[in-house]
Amino acid sequence: MQRKVNLLMLLFSVIGGAIGCVIGEVLLSRLYGELPSIVVVGLYIGVVALCIVLMCLIAEMIDPRLNGPSWRQRYVGTSWKLLVPASLVMLFMVGIILELLYGLNVGSVKPVKDIVLVIDNSGSMRETDPKDERYQAAKSLIGQMDSDKRVAVVEFSDDAKLIQPFIALKDTETKTQVYNTIDTLKATDGGTEIARALQESMKHINDYKEISRGTMVILLSDGFTEVDMNSILAEYEQQGIIINAVGMSSVNSEGSRLLNDIANRTHGQFIDVDNVSNLSFAFQQIYDRIGNRTLLTERTGPMQDSTYYSVFRVIAIMAIGAAIGLSLGLVFDNRHLARSFGIGGSVAGLIAGLVLEFGLTGHTMSDSMIRLLACLIIAGIIALFTLIVPVKENGRLQEGRHRPGHAGVITEGYERKKGSSKGF
Repeated sequence: MQRKVNLLMLLFSVIGGAIGCVIGEVLLSRLYGELPSIVVVGLYIGVVALCIVLMCLIAEMIDPRLNGPSWRQRYVGTSWKLLVPASLVMLFMVGIILELLYGLNVGSVKPVKDIVLVIDNSGSMRETDPKDERYQAAKSLIGQMDSDKRVAVVEFSDDAKLIQPFIALKDTETKTQVYNTIDTLKATDGGTEIARALQESMKHINDYKEISRGTMVILLSDGFTEVDMNSILAEYEQQGIIINAVGMSSVNSEGSRLLNDIANRTHGQFIDVDNVSNLSFAFQQIYDRIGNRTLLTERTGPMQDSTYYSVFRVIAIMAIGAAIGLSLGLVFDNRHLARSFGIGGSVAGLIAGLVLEFGLTGHTMSDSMIRLLACLIIAGIIALFTLIVPVKENGRLQEGRHRPGHAGVITEGYERKKGSSKGF
């Protein structure tokens, strides 16, 4: 048993971690929202594991410092056969299981699946939004929604009207149907009855409410009206339904203060837009914080500051690091390496989990860099941990196997005579 390190493996492992992260980022950007998050996260983790193990395998084939020349001569074929099952497949399954557990909701908080868009079509919007950019912003938001979401649309001026009942956004055809409905909207000459808009929204929510689905309202207005906050918001507060509001203080500061109060009363978010061209960005900000939660992205919504999910993420990444280390040991078919890499992976995963938990911010570029750093930490520490936990070369004692003319047995690629220190 020796403490040693393969510097070529260290270099190749870090390169593999970087390559795996880049591929994973492409998968995350293209598939997140199109496929279930557990599948996307599982693929990300599986690909990272495959790239790390593949590069370590290549490094050890070039310079077999850890597993020994006997492994390269006799068992490297088996290692290639084990590569995909022991890395990509195994870590894909580990990622799916951990992401599934991380996505479970604890307590009474429900994931937001139903969204009501409440759009101001009063006369003042003719001046505030002469090009009707709010409709395009609403369509852009719907286009970004996941397939498990339902959306409803309420428009209001002097009165409020439900123009699109809740509909599941299961495919592009359904989204196009909602787009066409929004295209029929036109500004009127009426006033700004926010209270009636919220009453109509709550009526529809109660008519179509499903116990397992959380609901959120996004309210857009540029005006002001008298609202009895206690009576209008009582049922929203009772059911835990968040109202997120978008206002325009440059048009009506009093109206923006009202929307801010409504959002605060229901634990929602208020965004002040100084230019109507920024509405799409405001809607997207709200949608990005409705409670999406994966091991690889920022945690948002009611559980954003949850200690439970914070600890769970760190432990989950720690388990993933240990699994990648174990995978590497399985590919090399060496229990000593599996132990060393597994312990190293646990330590690396602990550090990487803390980096993810406290480093993710929700910004695309910075989060990609944080995930890259986490991958490099796991890849580097695993390859270095043989300096801490000693390992033994892969050699199999073949009992009773003799070569003619010798009394010794063949072991680990060489044979030794009984009673002699001279190898052959």
